[in-house]
Amino acid sequence: MAKLLVKLQRYFRRKPVRFFTLLALYLAAGSLVFLHSGFAGEPTVTGTQRGPGAGEGPGLPYLGVMQLSRGFKAAATMPDGGRRHGPWFKSASKEPAERAKAGEYGSNRSRALRARSGHEKEEDRARYIGCYVDNTRRRTLRGVSFFDYKKMTVFRCQDNCAERGYLYAGLEFGAECYCGHKIQASNASESECNMACKGERSNICGGVNRLSIYRLELAQESARRYGSAIFRGCFRRPDNISIALPISQIMLNMSVDKCVDFCTEKEYPLSALAGTACRCGFPTTLFTLHEREDEQLCAQKCAGEEFESCGTAEYLLVYQTQVQDNRCMDRRFLPTRAKQLVALASFPGAGNTWARHLIELATGFYTGSYYFDGSLYNKGFKGERDHWRSGRTICIKTHESGQKEIESFDSAILLIRNPYKALMAEFNRKYGGHIGFAAHAHWKGKEWPEFVANYAPWWATHTLDWLRYGKKVLVVHFEDLKRDLFVQLQRMVGLLGISACEDRLLCVEGQKDGNFKRSGLRKLEYDPYTPEMRKMISGYIKTVDTALKLRNLSGVPDDYYPR
Repeated sequence: MAKLLVKLQRYFRRKPVRFFTLLALYLAAGSLVFLHSGFAGEPTVTGTQRGPGAGEGPGLPYLGVMQLSRGFKAAATMPDGGRRHGPWFKSASKEPAERAKAGEYGSNRSRALRARSGHEKEEDRARYIGCYVDNTRRRTLRGVSFFDYKKMTVFRCQDNCAERGYLYAGLEFGAECYCGHKIQASNASESECNMACKGERSNICGGVNRLSIYRLELAQESARRYGSAIFRGCFRRPDNISIALPISQIMLNMSVDKCVDFCTEKEYPLSALAGTACRCGFPTTLFTLHEREDEQLCAQKCAGEEFESCGTAEYLLVYQTQVQDNRCMDRRFLPTRAKQLVALASFPGAGNTWARHLIELATGFYTGSYYFDGSLYNKGFKGERDHWRSGRTICIKTHESGQKEIESFDSAILLIRNPYKALMAEFNRKYGGHIGFAAHAHWKGKEWPEFVANYAPWWATHTLDWLRYGKKVLVVHFEDLKRDLFVQLQRMVGLLGISACEDRLLCVEGQKDGNFKRSGLRKLEYDPYTPEMRKMISGYIKTVDTALKLRNLSGVPDDYYPR
């Protein structure tokens, strides 16, 4: 054996190229085996959610959190690695074997109706309108579709369609979800929608070529879509309409598609339907889109499409096209070194990246960071590479909360978010990346209770430290920024010493989402917080609320309570 090894050693010394070739082939083969094993199946969730003891903490008295140590600080690190398997997949064909099982559920009508009634009361998000015929060649709902032959539920389908702004959600074959703006088929007998959902046997998800259709009553109008266009609402005709919406076209066969396509071709971000007239333009001080009217005032049927509304001469139905409003897209570094360092401070998961996006669009200057995140730099946050003291950026992102770090800044925008939402957002980022989601195994395992026990106190100490040691602090609540972006952004830009014109801020409203908004594809269908966790977090909320009021600031928003 020793002689053989010596011979091989001498051989490879004379032929080094062959040695490295064999080594490369060996490594490549090992990599392929590793990848194959990784994709062999989906990760399984073992165990159950930890008991109360894992996440429990004291119900703090008011201001008691001041005594907490700051051992919970953590830098904004890159998200943990690991492969994530999403539940959604598409299939061009449907398995005959599963189709054959449809008859097994023929006697489930009464059970399905009871389940639907209970689900509507529980979720209060949609109204069941009936069973409808579907055709694989010409779909009844012609928007996006998702299949999940293992975990489909009514909630999941409704959530996905609502997230994309559709009015209807339909479930078919127990595992398929279809979205649409209108129903283009006839009713079928309720007994023909007879297949239980793959993810919840207590509910019915259509049948063979049959759709169980829900109307999404609580879809957010600002997010409703019609194809690629975003529905903005019904608005009164502006004064000087020829200036506010300068491009127009009479369309006797008017439809939403035709007007949106016309304005897209003319490269305008707004498409306004006024009966038989299609108008295009930008949001400006003449047409701000801030004062919405009742949609019924715009409910005049389109001449070219009876299922759609096309507005009237006095009330315009407005859509936002896919054309980018470039009036606020230019960004650069500060021309001269900043005299003061302004922090954009927040607890992780409180929307700091989104706030940076808004500030950059509103001011035209890059924001910096106390850390470095390559994924943010690659997405356009060019100030990410600069040292935070460089003075070339308009403000600096930070999650720090120690006295020394806070006193390094001359002023700060303190962004506060509901801790229940912030903790879940940061947990998703930690285990799934900036726009990804933590796996169910993480939520159900020991990671989530440990995370809450460590991070919930930090949520409180972060705010308290900035209020205590910050030199000039402007408090902005994430919920207020979402609800009234224009006013809150004006406050933030004012602290930065920049006078942003109103048209630029209106442009920001149209581009507000940016590249770091999570979709609704994998929202949790249950509350991950135990009663003990909620008791602990409620104590921290009361502590922060009291601290804000002691400084003559408004307390936390009402939607932090009750939990």
